[in-house]
Amino acid sequence: MFVSGLILVVTLIAGAVLLWPRVANVKLWRATMTPLASIIGSGFLVLGPILDFQYGKYAPLVMLALCVGAYLFGGAIRHNIRLRGAHDEDPDKFVARLEVGGSWTLALAYVISVAYYLNLFGAFGVSLTAWDTQFAARILTSAILALILAVGWFKGFRALERMEQVSVSVKLAIILGLLVGLAIFFGKEASADKLVFLEPKSSGWAAISLAFGLIVTVQGFETSRYLGATYDHVTRIRSMKLAQVVSSAIYMIYIGFVAYVFQGNELHLEETAIIDMMKVVAPILPLLLVAAALTAQFSAAIADTSGSGGLVAELTGGLVSERQAYAILVGIALVFTWTVDLFEIISYASRAFAIYYGVQSAIAAASAHRVLGHKGKTALYASLAVLGFMIAILGTPAEGG
Repeated sequence: MFVSGLILVVTLIAGAVLLWPRVANVKLWRATMTPLASIIGSGFLVLGPILDFQYGKYAPLVMLALCVGAYLFGGAIRHNIRLRGAHDEDPDKFVARLEVGGSWTLALAYVISVAYYLNLFGAFGVSLTAWDTQFAARILTSAILALILAVGWFKGFRALERMEQVSVSVKLAIILGLLVGLAIFFGKEASADKLVFLEPKSSGWAAISLAFGLIVTVQGFETSRYLGATYDHVTRIRSMKLAQVVSSAIYMIYIGFVAYVFQGNELHLEETAIIDMMKVVAPILPLLLVAAALTAQFSAAIADTSGSGGLVAELTGGLVSERQAYAILVGIALVFTWTVDLFEIISYASRAFAIYYGVQSAIAAASAHRVLGHKGKTALYASLAVLGFMIAILGTPAEGG
C-alpha cells in the first residue's frame, strides 16, 4: 500500500505541476507537448512487453537503437524545417514536388495510426471488465470510430481538441508515477539478488526485421513539422529536439527497469500485457494505466483524424472534403479493426511512417545537394532515405501469445 500511495502522490504532484499555468503556458513547453505526447503515447503501452518478451536482456539495446534511429530521422525533418525557414516554403521546385509526395504518405500513415490508437483504446477499455475479449474490444473500437465520424462530420473537432493539453499532462504524470513504482520494485529485486536476465526469443535477421516493425512506437516527432501556423521554425526545431531527448530518456529508464524484473512465465505478448505486468509492481498501476490509455488514445486519434482530413482536403484542392476524408479514414480503420490484430496494425503503421520518413529524408538529401551543395549531409540523408524504405519493406509484426 505504501508504494501505491507514493505512486499516487507523485502522479498528483506531477499532474498539478504540468497543468500549472506558469509551466503549461511556457511557449517552448507548449510546442514540445504535441510531439512528446505522440512519441510516448501508444508506444509506452506496448513497447515494454514486446521488447522484454522478444529480446530479453538485450531489450535496452533495441530501445536505444529505436531512439537513435528516430532521432536521425528527426534530424532530416529538422533540416527540412530549417531550409523552409520563417515563411515555411520549399526553397526549390523539385523539393516542393517531393514534399507533396511526403504529405500523401503522412495522410496514409495517419489513417493507419488511428486504427492503431483506437484498437489499443478498445483493448484497454475492456481490460478490467468482465467483457475482456477481442470481440468486445473490437465492438468498443468500432463504437468510438463511429463517434469520431459523427462528431467530425456534424461538429468538427475543435471542441474535442481542447482535451489534448489536459490528457497529455495526465498521461505524463501517470508515466512519472509508474517510473517511480518501477524504480522501487527494481531496487527491491536487485537488493534481493532476484534480477532476471532472459535469453532473447528473436535473434539474427528476425530480430532486426521485428525492430523495423516497431518504428511507429517512437513516432510522433514529425508533428513539429506541421505546427508552422502556431510556432516559428526555430521553436519547432527546438521543440522536436527536446521532445525526442525527453522521450528517449523516459523510454530508456522504463525499458531498463522492465527488462530485468519479470520472469519468463510472467510475460505474455498481448495488447494489454502491461497491465498484468504492473499488477506485480503496485495494485494502483493497472487503474492508472487504463486511465492514461483511454485519454491518450482518444486524443491522439482525434488529432490524427483531424490532421489526415485536413491534409487530404488540401492535397486534393477540395475535391475530397474534410468530412469525406473522415468517412474514408473511419471505413479503413474499421477494416483494420475487424481483419487484423493489434500487432499487425503496429507493423502496418510502422511501414507507413517509415515510408514518410524515407520521403522526408529524400527531400533533405535533395535540398542538401541542390540548395546547399553539401556532400556529407546529402550522403547522410540519402542513407536515411534508403533505411526508411528498407524498414517499410522488411519490417515484421510481433507475434502475440
